[in-house]
Amino acid sequence: MPFLGQDWRSPGQSWVKTEDGWKRTTKDENETNNNVSKSHESNQEDYNKENLLLSINYDVASKKRKKDLLNKNSKVPYFHKDKWIYVHKGSTKERHGYCTLGEAFNRLDFCSAIKDTRRFNYVVRLLELIAKSQLPSLSGVAQKNYMNILERVVQKVLEDQQNVRPIKELLQTLYVSLCSLVQDMGKSVLVGNINIWVYRMENILQWQQQLDNIQINRPTSTGMTLLDLPISLQLNIMQRLSDGRDLVSLGQVCPDLGLLTEDRLLWKNLCHYHFTDRQIRKRLMVSDKGQLEWKKMYFKLCRCYPHKEQYSDTLQFCTHCHILFWKDTNHPCTANNPESCSISVSPQGFINLFKF
Repeated sequence: MPFLGQDWRSPGQSWVKTEDGWKRTTKDENETNNNVSKSHESNQEDYNKENLLLSINYDVASKKRKKDLLNKNSKVPYFHKDKWIYVHKGSTKERHGYCTLGEAFNRLDFCSAIKDTRRFNYVVRLLELIAKSQLPSLSGVAQKNYMNILERVVQKVLEDQQNVRPIKELLQTLYVSLCSLVQDMGKSVLVGNINIWVYRMENILQWQQQLDNIQINRPTSTGMTLLDLPISLQLNIMQRLSDGRDLVSLGQVCPDLGLLTEDRLLWKNLCHYHFTDRQIRKRLMVSDKGQLEWKKMYFKLCRCYPHKEQYSDTLQFCTHCHILFWKDTNHPCTANNPESCSISVSPQGFINLFKF
């Protein structure tokens, strides 16, 4: 028995719904309606494709804008609102993963630190240690921050005309390290394209040339100079210098200062400041007159042993919270006496915190 339903249209026929009801169409009308429906579908398809392309272009443009903020031409380092970082070396239920050197370099405010004369030498030493052995461990963003901060350091030296020699040594160390690392780019030593690193090496050469061409301007004031002071005060000032190369440079200014910088007591104090008695006994040098050659011993000891490092201000590490921070930035410490939990971190100690 055939199925009788409400739809009385026979199969195989073409019907069109009108205001008066359903109407059967002829073959020509059917072809016309099919063409209209096909054109409508094609138009709808084109419209959907166009919307899809527009959405894709919008997403690409928005991603490009975000990427441009961190590209190699950007001079604004990437930074976080908090100026401290929690140092954790393993995964826990509360925290997954571990803290890296690059992440710490991004989170801590090194741009403000280089403007502070108390922290300038600390940051320069840290940049030098990273240049020697830690460049492969930096992420792409950390690399850009490193180069941007280094550029700001160079600009500060060119403006202030101070600390020229340490920055020259830093640039030379970085360039030598990059020359050896770029040769091993096929082994995935450095993060990023080799062309970017070649471009950065060209910038380093330009900075070195700018520092070589720097002209120290003499002060225009005709006030009292170092030579106008009594000899005892001049020697007292020289005793405040912790680097023997500064004494040598000072002695090259004029013959009078050259005689004072040869004082044996100055070099003896330098030797005892930087090196232990045991190290000094191993490198004794005696002149023909039977006197100890303290100046020659100092430079010989410098080649054999590391210098003693002392900084006016350093990064602090909270042993209670395991947080690394600067002194003037507050971190969320839960200890009863936060000051007793803070210890000073040397540049090498900063590197050692992220060796796993």
